[in-house]
Amino acid sequence: MVKGVVALIAALLLFAPFLFQDVRSLEVAARICIFIVLVASFDLLIGYTGIVSFAHTMFFGFGAYGAAILLKQMGPGWTPVILGALAGVGVSLVFAVVIGLLSLRVKAIFFAMITLAAASVVLVLASQLSQITGGEDGIIYKSPDLFKTATKLAVDEDGKVLRIWGVRLNGKLAAYYFVFATSLILFLAMLRFVGSPFGTVLKAIRENEARAEAIGYRVVAYRTAVFCLSAAIASLAGTVYAVWLKYTGPDTALSFSIMIDILLMVVIGGMGTMWGAVIGAVLMILAQYYLRDLMGAAAEATANIPVLPQLLAPDRWLFWLGIIFILLVYFFPKGIAGTAMERGAAKGGGA
Repeated sequence: MVKGVVALIAALLLFAPFLFQDVRSLEVAARICIFIVLVASFDLLIGYTGIVSFAHTMFFGFGAYGAAILLKQMGPGWTPVILGALAGVGVSLVFAVVIGLLSLRVKAIFFAMITLAAASVVLVLASQLSQITGGEDGIIYKSPDLFKTATKLAVDEDGKVLRIWGVRLNGKLAAYYFVFATSLILFLAMLRFVGSPFGTVLKAIRENEARAEAIGYRVVAYRTAVFCLSAAIASLAGTVYAVWLKYTGPDTALSFSIMIDILLMVVIGGMGTMWGAVIGAVLMILAQYYLRDLMGAAAEATANIPVLPQLLAPDRWLFWLGIIFILLVYFFPKGIAGTAMERGAAKGGGA
């Protein structure tokens, strides 16, 4: 069932430009693609290895700023994108190795605090080094020419941009499918990774670190390796997001609120399952973009009922989002995907 839901989500994302043709919906679909990768890479740490880190947005920001700075200085093109991605991954790996080797021997809460401190320092630096990062205002730049709205991917007999089902085959469509394709490749790579022998060792470390070390596995080396892998994937997701957004700033790439969103998505979807990252990211982002609209419609529909319109006022959407989150945690203690898979396995075993 869970895999079927994920397959349906993948199909909707694949055809999103044709199914949902307004600008906002395309922005939501692209954000979902990127955050699926970001949440899944974080789940490699917390779900598969038991590592609690608050530095994930730091690596995301390295990738975003790497592409943004080079696109600003070198102009639009694929060279700055590739170099920016490599630079972001390189810096992320350096930070991940240093943090990993110095900190992964300590207890979970102390490691989490160290990663939080590192992320906070990077956020402050990004805000203050305005000559390089643009400071609080961020960086505005142009994406490669292929992704410009004026770019014609195909033309009709009159030389005008070709339309399929009312959708213009222009650079905006190419930009979306760039986001979709890269996100799909990164997600499938992680899916393959967790199914490998290395992924099995990570699960063993999560379940019983002392026993894993006793049978000969170098726990610190494995934890450092997965920390580096997670950092690299998060950095690549940041680069893709920077190319799509054409703007990078502290609020879009390094904000702690992004880290909170990632944590909520992991919990909602279910830790220790790649499928949970998909479900959690979709539900959370849809709620962020559309819950306010739904509440506004509900408030209008119940205008004649006392008190209810005030409770359903769009400004209170965060309150209701919190209520929904509490209910999800209560009824799905292992996340939606985790609980559904566990119940499916129990029914299969009972049969």
